[in-house]
Amino acid sequence: MEQITEGVNNLSVAADSFKKNRIQVSNTKKPLFFYVNLAKRYMQQYDEAELSALGMAIPTVVTIVQILKNNGLAVEKKIMTSMVDVEDESRGRLLRKAKIEILLGKTENFDELMAAAAQRGDGDGGEEQS
Repeated sequence: MEQITEGVNNLSVAADSFKKNRIQVSNTKKPLFFYVNLAKRYMQQYDEAELSALGMAIPTVVTIVQILKNNGLAVEKKIMTSMVDVEDESRGRLLRKAKIEILLGKTENFDELMAAAAQRGDGDGGEEQS
């Protein structure tokens, strides 16, 4: 069993196609605070979280990043924008869509803020939902 675990841990996937700390955000599939809490969990595990979105989901990513920044939990490390070709299955043609990727890192007091939130029992790092 230990050898299997070691093999899985050493498994590498080509290039950039899979990242453990990447969150692909949709503006229709999950509520906003699902992504906020997932980003916090990823920053706890990996010290960084990368949020990406296409098209109309871009404002959702920006909102998530602002919530994390305003609560003192994250800093932006890198912001990348690009255009990508996405196949429109209903029309059978390629569409150009805007893409954003934002790499977040933990702030210096991230662990303290998360510990304080856990002690209060809210587990949300102090953000307010409106």
